[in-house]
This record gives sequence, C-alpha cells and structure tokens, in this order.
Amino acid sequence: MASQDFDLILMDMFMPEMDGPEATRLIRRHIDVQGRPQPRVIAMTANALEGAREACLAAGMDDYLAKPVRLQDLLAMLAKWFTVSQSHPV
Repeated sequence: MASQDFDLILMDMFMPEMDGPEATRLIRRHIDVQGRPQPRVIAMTANALEGAREACLAAGMDDYLAKPVRLQDLLAMLAKWFTVSQSHPV
C-alpha cells in the first residue's frame, strides 16, 4: 500500500493483530494524506449477524461479503463496483 495503488482490498474483519475496521481506517488516512486514489474495501466476515454490514460501512468500507464467499457473490460484487472492458478485464 505504501508504494502501489490497488483497486480493491478484500478485508478480513477479524485478524490477529489489527481488526478490519482499524486497518481500513489506517489505510484510508494514509492514502488521503498522499492524495492517491482510494481503493474499494470489501469486508469479508463469517459474522452474518444483524448490524455487521452497517458496522463495516461505518468503518469506511465500501461493501460487505459474508463467508464462506461464493464465486457468484464475489463476481456480483466486482460487477457492482467495477466496469469490465476488454482492455481491463476482471
């Protein structure tokens, strides 16, 4: 992230040293300071409880995928956020 731009980050919500919301906030701040384009951040979590999606969005993430991730759901998410062309396929 320090030297390369990314279009998409699939962010796990529960990691050992830093959770997904904290990591997302740090990424957003770092990229804002540098003036670079913000990547889409999609939360990935097995926590499908009510309010989980809203918590992800409140943390600065763009969207939410429940685990286990199904290919059709991931493809739909990519189509939602990105335009696919022949010169830039998904």
